Amino acid sequence: MKEILRIIIGLTISCLVAAVVMGSVFAITDRAKKHNEHVKVQETMLGLLGYGKANPPPSELRFATIYRYILNENGNIRLGYMLPVFENGRETFEFMIVTPDGDFVEKLPLKIEPDAASEGPERETALKSALKRSTIFSFADSSIVALKGKDRIAYLLPSEFPGFKTFIKVMLALDARFSVIGLEIMEHEEDPGLGAEIAQPYFKNQFKGKAFDRLKELKVVKEPLPDEYKLALEGKALGKGAVSREEVDALRQKYQGKDIFAITGATISSRAVTDGVINAAKKFSYRLKALEKVIAAQQIAVAF
Repeated sequence: MKEILRIIIGLTISCLVAAVVMGSVFAITDRAKKHNEHVKVQETMLGLLGYGKANPPPSELRFATIYRYILNENGNIRLGYMLPVFENGRETFEFMIVTPDGDFVEKLPLKIEPDAASEGPERETALKSALKRSTIFSFADSSIVALKGKDRIAYLLPSEFPGFKTFIKVMLALDARFSVIGLEIMEHEEDPGLGAEIAQPYFKNQFKGKAFDRLKELKVVKEPLPDEYKLALEGKALGKGAVSREEVDALRQKYQGKDIFAITGATISSRAVTDGVINAAKKFSYRLKALEKVIAAQQIAVAF
C-alpha cells in the first residue's frame, strides 16, 4: 500500500512539474508568436504604403485603428465603433453606438490605454465595464487609417473571406479616394501550384491602381495573362535583358482598365480574392461615409 501511495505521489508531482514547464513554455512562445505577428502586420502595412529598409517611413507617419462591434441588447441590434479620440491633449478611446441605419444613439468613454487597444481581451474588458450587462457584443472588424501629419494618406483593411479550401486573410490598402494602393495575402491554405498562386505578384498586383469605380465592376476572366503584363506585374525591370522601369509603368497603364486574369486551374480562388477585395472596399466606403456624418454631427475629436 505504501509503495502504491509513493508511486501515486511521485506521478502527481511529475505531472505538476510537467504542467508548470509546459505552461511556462506556452506563455513564452505565445508572447513571441504575438510579437512576430505584430511585426509582420506592421511590415506589411508599411510595405503596402511603399516604405521599407530602402525607403524608411517619415517620422510624422502614424496609424489610427477603428474597431467595429455588433451589439445585441434584448434583440435590439446596434453597431458600436471604438474610436481613437483626443481628450485633454492625449489619445484615448470612446465607444460610439449607432443604429444599423447610421443614426446616433450614444457615446461612452472607455478605460483603456492606446497601447492595450490592439489586444482583443483588453478591449473586451473595457467594453464590459462601459456597456450594460444585458448587452451582448461581438467583434466585427477593424480598419486602420494611415496619417502623415494631419492628412489621411491611406486606409488599411484587414479582411477575411472564404477561399476554395479554407479562409483567406488579406490586407487591402486604399488611398483617400478608395483606389487600390496594394493587396497582400496574409494567410491561406489554397492548393500549391494552383490556388496558392494568389500570393504571387502577377496575381495580387493586378488590383493595384484600380480606381474605386472600376474596382466595383471588376470581373474575373479566364484568359491567358499576357506575358508582357505578367512581367510588369512582377516588377521585373532594370538590368541587362530586362525592361526599364518606365516600360513597366507603361505596361501597367496599358492594362489598367482590364479585369482580373484568373490563375490557370484556380478560377475559384481567383474569384474568391476578387469578390473579397470588392466587398471589403465597398462596405468600408459606405460605413466610413456614414460614420463620418455622425462624427461631424456629434463633434467628436477623433484622432484621424
